[in-house]
Amino acid sequence: MRYPFTKMQSLGNDFVVLNGVSNTIVMSKALAEKLADRHFGIGCDQILLAQNADHNKSGFRYRIFNRDGSEVGQCGNGARCFARFLVDEGLTTDRVIPVYTSTTSMMLCLNDDDTVTVDMGKPVFMPSDIPFDAPKASTRYSLQTDLGIIEIASLAVGNPHSVCVVDNVENADVENLGPIIECHERFPERVNVGFMEVLSRNHIRLRVHERGAGETLGCGSGASAAVVSGILMGMLDSEVTVSLPGGDSKVRWNGVDSKSGVRHSIYLTGSAETVFKGTIELSG
Repeated sequence: MRYPFTKMQSLGNDFVVLNGVSNTIVMSKALAEKLADRHFGIGCDQILLAQNADHNKSGFRYRIFNRDGSEVGQCGNGARCFARFLVDEGLTTDRVIPVYTSTTSMMLCLNDDDTVTVDMGKPVFMPSDIPFDAPKASTRYSLQTDLGIIEIASLAVGNPHSVCVVDNVENADVENLGPIIECHERFPERVNVGFMEVLSRNHIRLRVHERGAGETLGCGSGASAAVVSGILMGMLDSEVTVSLPGGDSKVRWNGVDSKSGVRHSIYLTGSAETVFKGTIELSG
């Protein structure tokens, strides 16, 4: 079967985007793996599939598949590309677009300067909802590993995330610690792992090991999780520039209302670009 696709990227985080609104596309684990293969397929960090929203909702269904074929509930860099794709393909003329993933609903806003702002939703801190094995919510947890005890923050931003504060991201042991924490028994659905260096109260450097993808050049939900954890630990202000290997994005989070206890939404702003379009013929 021939699949038309668009190759897109945001901060070096690259995607194969498919139009499941105008075409019938049945995504399988095998198909996702083939599309994502950098030698025998197109190559990407994630596959994004656009579909119509359920009949009682406006907007679009936003499906995200890692290159190992697993479906996940959030990708902030992908969401920016998704918004650009919907407009460029003529699927909508709206500048503010509601989309729905397997875990959350989001609002995507195309800005006049060609950036896209994503309402990433409200962070989740209860361990059972992340999910993470811990007796109660905390800003930091101790994680026993074969490489010793690792201090992490843990929260969900559509996907489960852990964040390690490091002195220098360039020297962080992402290659070894990333897979160990990702598959730690206390994370029953695995976890994305961020390594955060705080440069100032408004600027961090970050590297992210994504579950099912390995280290990527950019991760929007990882950037959001890192900033939220840094704010809760008293290290960061409400608006932060996040420098990832693929480039910079901006995250804004106004915290938790001291009177009502209401968690504010996280807003992520950055670029989204089309790289090329084509078709690929694959079976399965």
